[in-house]
Amino acid sequence: MIERHNPARVGELVGSVAATSPDGVDAVVRAAAHGQRAWAAVAADERASVLRRAADAVAPHVEELAVLLARESGKPLADCRGEVGFALTYLRWTAGRAPALLADREIDDDAGRLLLQRKPYGVVAAITPWNAPVILTMLKVAPALAAGNAIVVKPSPLAPLAIDRVLRLLADALPDGLLHAVHGGGETGAALVGHRLVRKVAFTGGAAAASQVAATAALLATPTVLELGGNDPVLLLPDADLGPEPMRRLVLASFATSGQVCMAAKRLYVHRSRYDEFLESYQDAARSVLRTGDPLHDGVSMGPVITAEAAHRVRGLVDDAVARGGRAIPLGLTDPATDLGGGHFVLPTLVVDAPADAPVVTEEQFGPVVPLLAYDDVDDLVERANAGELGLGASVWSADEDRAFALARRIEAGFVFVNTHNRTGMSLRAPFGGVKRSGYGREYGDEGITEYAQTCVVHAPAAFRAGGAGAAANAYPT
Repeated sequence: MIERHNPARVGELVGSVAATSPDGVDAVVRAAAHGQRAWAAVAADERASVLRRAADAVAPHVEELAVLLARESGKPLADCRGEVGFALTYLRWTAGRAPALLADREIDDDAGRLLLQRKPYGVVAAITPWNAPVILTMLKVAPALAAGNAIVVKPSPLAPLAIDRVLRLLADALPDGLLHAVHGGGETGAALVGHRLVRKVAFTGGAAAASQVAATAALLATPTVLELGGNDPVLLLPDADLGPEPMRRLVLASFATSGQVCMAAKRLYVHRSRYDEFLESYQDAARSVLRTGDPLHDGVSMGPVITAEAAHRVRGLVDDAVARGGRAIPLGLTDPATDLGGGHFVLPTLVVDAPADAPVVTEEQFGPVVPLLAYDDVDDLVERANAGELGLGASVWSADEDRAFALARRIEAGFVFVNTHNRTGMSLRAPFGGVKRSGYGREYGDEGITEYAQTCVVHAPAAFRAGGAGAAANAYPT
């Protein structure tokens, strides 16, 4: 059994799930392959109707799912409600978009007759993380099913409970065999990714696990989608609005989910002429929106980190920065009704005066700490923003939108926000994913749906159709 304790109250057992053996994985994948064959034959618009009904089946359970997610992950209850609700919104959006995207396209003209088909892969394997388990799983489940695939999900053992419940509710509303969950660690994941009946793998998580997933998938040439971490820079131009509302937005862009978000704002670059003004405005904003405490308590906006090991690692980044000459500034307020010593709590921290080579600057913190750095020249700013091997997200803040877009073109990131960052800047229609070492493939947008369909072609060249002129047996196409 895999047990999960509350990271805000470490003595509290939230629940457990049964671990899946490699033989169990094999049985599940085979059942998925069997169910997928009939599902692939269902018209795309009919599949979409089934998915809408599945979303409706989950909707009455949002509150219970949110409480369960808050208890197992440490994410504030309001955020958990939002996550579950947004996952259903995405499922319905996918159902609405998929039929048109997946429709056959046929061209019959002077060049010949060409049929383009979007066909499912078969069985998709999804390896999903703990920090936003419901939405990050739905980003794989919804398009995979809409495209005619079956899907087997292996959630993180650090937050398996709420997503297991969601998957069961969805599966009960779907034809038999299409949606499954398996649970466990690396052995279970390897058995799933390496199964011969798995035809596509989707992974969200860290670089080390991604390397293992990609290597295992490569043994069978199984295509993958990898959404990995980032060290997102925030570029505040001299004319950026530092008023209360944008500053509150920026604070939460770093500290939502205790900073444990791949696309969190992780490096703050402000022009030296406005450094002091920014520092004051940012701290004021943090006092108004950050309250650290038990995620089930009213008014709490930041809970604990996921494990004791994570807390130790984040504190180590702060201690290292201070040892190098930096200064740590605690942010926000704490919930007086929470025993902070009873959970994996790390207070939100702004680090100033850290050297550019400090790990808190060069590495993804994945916790409630963010460095503030001054710049003088925009060209130097771009070079510093693009430093490193990661390229997931970034943001540019300016009163001049055209100027912001012009600078955004120079940033090495898969997604650049303008005058916001993190989830407030997302859009269902905008594909999301990284460049450099932040992964490949896309989620959201039309691209996030077509990731789960293969383009297959039927072609009759004009030369060899009835009445065609013919061509030499070794001719190249024209």
